[in-house]
Amino acid sequence: MSITLNTTMSSIMTNKRRVGALKSLGVVTVGDALTYYPFRVADPVPLRALREARIGERMAFSASVRGMRVVPMNVRRGYRLEAVVDDGDFAVSRHIAGAAARLVFFSYKKQYVDWLSMRLRSGAIVVIAGEPSEFNGQLQFTHPEIMTVAPGSGPADGEYSGVVQMSALKYDADTVEAGLRRISRPRPVYHASSRISSEHIHESIVQCIELLAGTGQDLPGDAATEAPQTMKPMEDGGISGAGTAPADAESRSGNAVAVGLARAIPDVLPESVRESNHLLHRAEAFLAIHDPLNTADFKRAIGTMRYEEAFVSQTALLQSRSNVRKDAALPCAGVALRDRFIESLPFPLTGGQREIIDDIGVDMAREYPMQRLLQGEVGSGKTVVAVAAMLQAAGSGHQAVLVAPTQVLAEQHHATISAMLCAIDSVETGDDPSRDALSPNDPADLIKAAESAADDGDAKGRAAVKHPVKHSGARSGKQDGAAHAQSDANTRHVPVILLTGGMKLAARRRALALAASGDPCIIVATHAAFSKTFQAPNLALVVIDEQHRFGVEQRESLRTKNDVVPHLLVMTATPIPRTAAMTWFGDLDISWLTELPGGRKPIRTFIVPEDDGRMMGSMFAHIRGRIDAGERAYVVCPRIDADDESDGDDDTSGASQIGVYDDSDTYRRESATAAANTTTSAPSQEDGDGAPSRPPLHSVAEIERRLSSLPQFRGIRFATLTGRDDDATKQQVMADFADGATPVLVATTVIEVGVDVPQASCIVIFDADRYGLSQLHQLRGRVGRGGTDSWAFLISRAEDGGPAQQRLQVIQGTLDGAQIAQADLEFRGAGDVLGDAQSGGKSGLKLLRVVKDAKIIADARERAGRLLADDPDLSGEVELAGAVLDFTRGNETFLTSS
Repeated sequence: MSITLNTTMSSIMTNKRRVGALKSLGVVTVGDALTYYPFRVADPVPLRALREARIGERMAFSASVRGMRVVPMNVRRGYRLEAVVDDGDFAVSRHIAGAAARLVFFSYKKQYVDWLSMRLRSGAIVVIAGEPSEFNGQLQFTHPEIMTVAPGSGPADGEYSGVVQMSALKYDADTVEAGLRRISRPRPVYHASSRISSEHIHESIVQCIELLAGTGQDLPGDAATEAPQTMKPMEDGGISGAGTAPADAESRSGNAVAVGLARAIPDVLPESVRESNHLLHRAEAFLAIHDPLNTADFKRAIGTMRYEEAFVSQTALLQSRSNVRKDAALPCAGVALRDRFIESLPFPLTGGQREIIDDIGVDMAREYPMQRLLQGEVGSGKTVVAVAAMLQAAGSGHQAVLVAPTQVLAEQHHATISAMLCAIDSVETGDDPSRDALSPNDPADLIKAAESAADDGDAKGRAAVKHPVKHSGARSGKQDGAAHAQSDANTRHVPVILLTGGMKLAARRRALALAASGDPCIIVATHAAFSKTFQAPNLALVVIDEQHRFGVEQRESLRTKNDVVPHLLVMTATPIPRTAAMTWFGDLDISWLTELPGGRKPIRTFIVPEDDGRMMGSMFAHIRGRIDAGERAYVVCPRIDADDESDGDDDTSGASQIGVYDDSDTYRRESATAAANTTTSAPSQEDGDGAPSRPPLHSVAEIERRLSSLPQFRGIRFATLTGRDDDATKQQVMADFADGATPVLVATTVIEVGVDVPQASCIVIFDADRYGLSQLHQLRGRVGRGGTDSWAFLISRAEDGGPAQQRLQVIQGTLDGAQIAQADLEFRGAGDVLGDAQSGGKSGLKLLRVVKDAKIIADARERAGRLLADDPDLSGEVELAGAVLDFTRGNETFLTSS
């Protein structure tokens, strides 16, 4: 049978239990096995005679079997095999007197015991590696790794030439020297499971390598080869553990394995790239990773495969970027409406905003689609940039759609954009509000400016701004002045349409009809924009807000609705380090908004241990003082109610510290009672097998009840907001919170984006240690938007000095989103930070690390760019072209726009 990288494990392995165990780890083919990399390599095992043994320290030696017996275990079921070994000959070579030791094995399976008995028969020569212990005054090895040595002398040079067949028994090594060399070498350690050990994974992979090279035997086919190392029972009643050692890689017929493997596994990297970076051939790298001679070879091989991942992924991204330019787009060269909008703003644009708007304007004027990622801190003015781009599309006679992840954010955008278009009217009629008194990025100020631009009879205009759901396409209601009529004509052709899944059927149909008409407009939508009922035949621009909250398939559904591909602008306030952005969004032009509006005061952040009642009471007293001063406070919880099996609307993490007041006993008693009452109903939060259960997550319903009973909040009305609330409830809750009727809002992370209340000065985040740093940074950005002093309190139950506490200290110590994103990436990994759609876990990248491998990524991208410039279709690099194609086909979620 011809073995290739695409050969399935089930076709070459008759042990179905092992096939199933490997499949559960994602190992289905031989190629999967070779790319199932070890996470470390064990240190070489020192050679020691039995008299040199150190209890608890792993060692290796050779010995002969004096005797062996099998004892049934009637009470515990199964069998115990004991063998007495003598290392006389080996000890002499070390100039030490020989000694005896006992080898002990346990198993429930008679078949395995019989197989082991044959290997350890009296007189057999074995090589042993294990950890010595003492039992009844005698040296003992429990479940050691053993290799049988063929009797008589092996090849003259002592090399191992494969598994030796003598009589009915297969031996693992020709000579004692070869066996010792093999058993003491560094051993790769793999992520295993209860179904299969690291040793069995190693054995299977090495034998796959031998089969590919044409030098191996059939893979194990029965439980007799499942030699144990620990006493952990397997599903079928056997014992999991170490298997028989693979053949000696160092001396496989004079490098026959390496030669055969090179024929079976062609190199992917161009030879010039490999040589200039001093990398191994791909076949050599696989061999050195899974069967290393020493740790230096292992590290060099891992570095080779890491660079290969970087080169293939960057080549795929650059090709994707190049291919986009072959698509046709609607050129949007009309900037008159955009420029009037910029002139109408009651504040000057920052330099960064002006520069990015110009860059977007140039991109959208081209006949191929723009692909741009706009990253900026909370409050840096991304919305203004997006509106300018959409007005450029609308001013060119086309349509633009802005997709927001939540109903609240969509309504916020709709109100803000409507207000901005009303402001164009006010400038053209000469009624220009003072620019100095307004924040350049505060939607509330924009709405206020639009309202002040209309006179007392302008009821319709104000209603459209205040109630965007009922008045989509809001514009000034001043209808009776000739000047205003002319101004309204300038903007009437750009209606602002709101489209959400929660709209009433009649309103939804009207919105869909306006979009389907093809008339120039701006559409603000939630996930409803991805439905089949949404059609925008004249769509020239798609703006995705908070891009990490949408799947690639959803974004692509908008880009493929029409024959002409729209321009794409994706925005995020979730900080992404530059190296990560270059890796995951390498096919996009990336813009960063780093300037924040003037007058913003830094948010003071405190970590508050929840079990510190005095500090908790101090925090609540402080919040009450701010509420009495006319300000607002958010309280964020990870779950909706105690019976909620999910973790609220999103996932979690945070921290804080403040002065000391009293009046905390009530909260402490409530906290203890609630914890006792909710422990049984809340889902168990475990880090892993054997880890202690975490305390139950706090819920909105629980915290609202407990806080409202505290003396610090006597007379204060509370409101709650979660993802389960309907649209009307959400609108009413936010309106009451904004005007101060309910100055404390207890909510899930639904407020993470899009909620803009300038009066909000305090935010309390419960279970902050369970959130990611970037999400905490987002939540913290909900306060301090009105120019007042602001505070963030991160309530934590994390252990002092633990990883969760360290993460919270990062948030406490900086307001720099880039630093926070970098720390979050290091703590949690790219998958958690960027979301599953761009995660390393689903991208096919198994070794590349965007933080530590920034230089590798940059070098690979530069070399890939030069290669593609000379050979765009990779016609001269067939293997690389195939690897890029395989990567692209299996990783559509990695390529954010392909």
